[in-house]
Amino acid sequence: MPRSPSIGLSHPADPAPAQPRGPFRRFFRALGPGLITGAADDDPSGIVTYSIAGAQLGTTLLWTALLSFPLMCAVQMMCARIGMVTGVGLAAALKQKFPGWVLGAMAAALFLANAINIGADLSGMAEVTNLLTGANKSLFVVLFGAAILFGTIYFRYTRLAAAFKWFAAVLFAYVIAGFLVKPNWGHVLRATFIPSWPHSHAEWSTLVAIFGTTISPYLFFWQAAQEIEEEKAKGHTTVAARRNASLSEIRTRKLDVGTGGFFSNLIMYFVILTTAMTLHVHNITHVESTRDVISALQPLAGRFATLLFAVGIIGVGFLAIPTLAGSAAYAFSEIFRFRQGLDEKLSRARAFYGVMGLAIALGVALTFTPIKPVDALYLTAVINGVLAPPLLVGILCVACDRTIMQGQPSSRLGLWAVGLTTVGMAFAAVALFTL
Repeated sequence: MPRSPSIGLSHPADPAPAQPRGPFRRFFRALGPGLITGAADDDPSGIVTYSIAGAQLGTTLLWTALLSFPLMCAVQMMCARIGMVTGVGLAAALKQKFPGWVLGAMAAALFLANAINIGADLSGMAEVTNLLTGANKSLFVVLFGAAILFGTIYFRYTRLAAAFKWFAAVLFAYVIAGFLVKPNWGHVLRATFIPSWPHSHAEWSTLVAIFGTTISPYLFFWQAAQEIEEEKAKGHTTVAARRNASLSEIRTRKLDVGTGGFFSNLIMYFVILTTAMTLHVHNITHVESTRDVISALQPLAGRFATLLFAVGIIGVGFLAIPTLAGSAAYAFSEIFRFRQGLDEKLSRARAFYGVMGLAIALGVALTFTPIKPVDALYLTAVINGVLAPPLLVGILCVACDRTIMQGQPSSRLGLWAVGLTTVGMAFAAVALFTL
């Protein structure tokens, strides 16, 4: 029996869950897919992208955090709502509006960008481990990749979600590091609230990379898919049982997504700030990898701030890589009707886990090629920057379709916000190739 949007319970047949006492406990209980998705956005390659922005341009792009926060939240909430009210993932919902070949091309581009991103993330994690321990980098690339794939296959969704939340907490290290470098807060606040328009191709490239990292296609698919995983964990194993969402559930997810979006952009802000106040002010503007960032930071920011920076990269990698590989696996599984889900056994979902394994394997292989991490980051930014606008158009078409959305389409404010995001990302992508 589908859920009724007029009922405030999670499901008509379910008993009302016991509400935790106290506002803080209720708040933390509400956190779930939105927080995890927001934290996964600050993956190791994202940290390098933000570090490059801070090192090359100083505090010039701090204002982007204020802009990307509401836009990211609007997009992720729309994807969450699609999953919650349709009972299916994003690709399956898009399939009701667009031909399979279009979605197949999008899924292939998503897979390629994610595999390259995974390679950059694994390389970053291994480089940091090498700097901290002196251990062989190549060995840790393979070990990290194998450990992440093994954990994703053999642990149930509820345990993975709980672990992901703890990995998200590691990102607070960047906030602490930002205060440890003792910035000039007057200068910082001016750069935050008074935007500086990009003038050169390099500045446009960095701006596109930031938005391509913050509002990234893989997060769209992951957010919707996790809504399905949440419902499956409650015992709602059929599409009909997962359809529709109560007003209470929508409000809870808005809080969750808003918290995740704020957290994601807060970390971006402090990474740019930390590298701007250390690397940029000392004319260290050429960084291409996490090794370059960490090595340059240590004599300028101090050992403790540098250690926090390094630990954050390793911790969030264990969160981001399953998200990258999983989003591609969900997309292909929904398009080609593979059995899917993080609670499925390997024997029952070989194709789903096969896509995940292939994405991680390609990521590992890329670290053994001459491709520089900074070149890989640029390529993923370009792919994501080109893929995001048409994908956002598709999301808008689904979100306002009352039939697909079971009579619960997105609000006009949400549609306008995502529409603005689509136009902005399309303009930035065009500017990247023309300016």
